[in-house]
Amino acid sequence: MIDGLKPYPAYKDSGVEWLGKVPEHWEVLPGRTVFREINDRGHPDEQMLSVTITRGVLRQADLLADSSKKDSSNEDKSNYKLVQPGDLVYNKMRAWQGAVGVSAYRGIVSPAYIVQRLRSAENLPSYMHFLLRTPLFASEAERWSYGITSDQWSLRAEEFKCIYFSLPPLPEQTAIVRFLDWAERRIRRVIRARKRRIKLLTEYRQALIHQAVTGRIDVRTGKPYPAYKDSGVPWLGEVPAHWEVRRLKSAVAHINEQTNAKNPDDLYIALEHVESWTGRLQAPSGGVQFDSQVKRFRAGDVLFGKLRPYLAKVVRPQRHGVCVGEFFVLRPSHAVTPPYLEVTLRSASAIDYVNSSTYGAKMPRAGWAFVGNMPFPVPPLPEQTAIVEFLDDQTEKMDAAIAADRRAIELLQEFRTRLIADVVTGKLDVREAAAKLPDEPPEEEEEIMEDEGTNEDGEALANAELGAVTEEAEP
Repeated sequence: MIDGLKPYPAYKDSGVEWLGKVPEHWEVLPGRTVFREINDRGHPDEQMLSVTITRGVLRQADLLADSSKKDSSNEDKSNYKLVQPGDLVYNKMRAWQGAVGVSAYRGIVSPAYIVQRLRSAENLPSYMHFLLRTPLFASEAERWSYGITSDQWSLRAEEFKCIYFSLPPLPEQTAIVRFLDWAERRIRRVIRARKRRIKLLTEYRQALIHQAVTGRIDVRTGKPYPAYKDSGVPWLGEVPAHWEVRRLKSAVAHINEQTNAKNPDDLYIALEHVESWTGRLQAPSGGVQFDSQVKRFRAGDVLFGKLRPYLAKVVRPQRHGVCVGEFFVLRPSHAVTPPYLEVTLRSASAIDYVNSSTYGAKMPRAGWAFVGNMPFPVPPLPEQTAIVEFLDDQTEKMDAAIAADRRAIELLQEFRTRLIADVVTGKLDVREAAAKLPDEPPEEEEEIMEDEGTNEDGEALANAELGAVTEEAEP
């Protein structure tokens, strides 16, 4: 049905760059005639709402439930603004990034937000929600925002009034919303299936790694070892009888060579350059500036991220370089091969063990005193090589399948974004298609939240949003 959509029969120039040509019978009006600003304060007991970049207006309690962050709003909320269902809310400091949406809830927001209400019942809040959450509107919001730097850009209510909006007749707005709700639901279902497959493949991959590095299977035969012994360590359990179990500090050297400079050919590695759970490295290619001291490492050293170790930032660079101080730099001894050290330290069981020792509530860190005393399984060197080769072979296809699913999700999300923009600005006529759609019950909110997924570091995506939604900008 989506493939069969066509443009409208006649268009006119809207006179507005972000809208371009619109259907001939649509209105194009400035914000001052479409919305009125709402400054209803003095409701401190109402629930807190937040405006996210990914989904618009949400209950802040729902975001905090899936996040390690805490509510940073003021205790005195008497100056917070009341939001009614159907009101448009945007973060004036983040509107250019997409932090805008129509609320489905009654609640209050920080004075840093702007609340707007439609003047006429001839315009649907749900249509405006789709329209204002397009990248096209975000670009227009950026154009009207003021500030010296992007961190200070602000879309004030006075400037919002000057932005022009495309307004189809009410029956057409209803058809657009009906069609986009239908299309979004189907796209979400496909994304949900892809994400579930990624989860299953990731879990199987980790289970396979755990079995190999703890000796549950002999990778050379595919069967258990003939004899086992108790390691005395809960996360290892029984290990093959001929394996050693050492303290990590006896198998590696903890390197802490500080420097203020890097050589021209050196890598520079920060935590954000290492992909969680895979060790894939995306180091910057250009010149790098850093203000604090960094650590030197050699090619073959294993870098273990000690800040939020549950993210599993473990990497083995193939070139010399420097890294931020939030890595342990570990240099294997003659008893441990670098690839085996890397894959074992990145196993879920090892990461869980290290994570159990962290300190610091907001930014948990692991200390070397604990990590250095971590029990570490040490098979004979030929078996270490066999384990790494086995895991490389077994995980290659799984990694390729995971990468393909992630790319498919990206393409679906791009398609959804483009489809919404084309429909709400009149580039595609969905009236006939919407009329043929069957009635369906509303989707459960839990399903929609599930489809938002997580970021690549494994934290709830809401966690990344809260840096913006709980900030107390100047009202």
